[in-house]
Amino acid sequence: MKNKFIELLKSTNREGMDNVINFLEKSDFFKAPASTRFHGDFEGGLLEHSMKVYEILSEKIKNAVIPIDTPNESVIIIALLHDICKANYYKVDYRNAKNAMGEWEKVPYYTVEDTIPYGHGEKSVMMLTEYVKLTNEEKYAIRWHMGFSEPKENYAPLGLAYKKYPIALLLNEADLEATYFFNV
Repeated sequence: MKNKFIELLKSTNREGMDNVINFLEKSDFFKAPASTRFHGDFEGGLLEHSMKVYEILSEKIKNAVIPIDTPNESVIIIALLHDICKANYYKVDYRNAKNAMGEWEKVPYYTVEDTIPYGHGEKSVMMLTEYVKLTNEEKYAIRWHMGFSEPKENYAPLGLAYKKYPIALLLNEADLEATYFFNV
């Protein structure tokens, strides 16, 4: 799956993409969970989640009720890198839990160690723009991919972003479907 992920990113021919890939290789991105407990809370969950979002988003574009003319290279970048902010974000810690025999033992679990507290979607945009030039459509889609889980004060700009760049709404839907339909 990692090889396919990298192959897709390289296929964009975006200047600086090799730097993004180099960053991902040096980070824990390919082994990180997608979350601590909500979905993909296992080693490699973030990679699996990102690939599933790409798969779902690609289908959503084909079947959209309005024409979506987002270039394929943008679809790849948007889907695969929307959660780049989760690289080097989760850490393994230990807690006591009873095993099947009723005995206490230390068990691993994921916790958050946010060394760059800059939000979620906006953090992914910030991180990516250190390596590649994003189109406005890519920036908006990644920034607003969390949809209405944003604070209610952001609903007006979120709605405007979805009208301006429908791919942003489709990314939110693909993200939710990967999470709730496939648990990744």
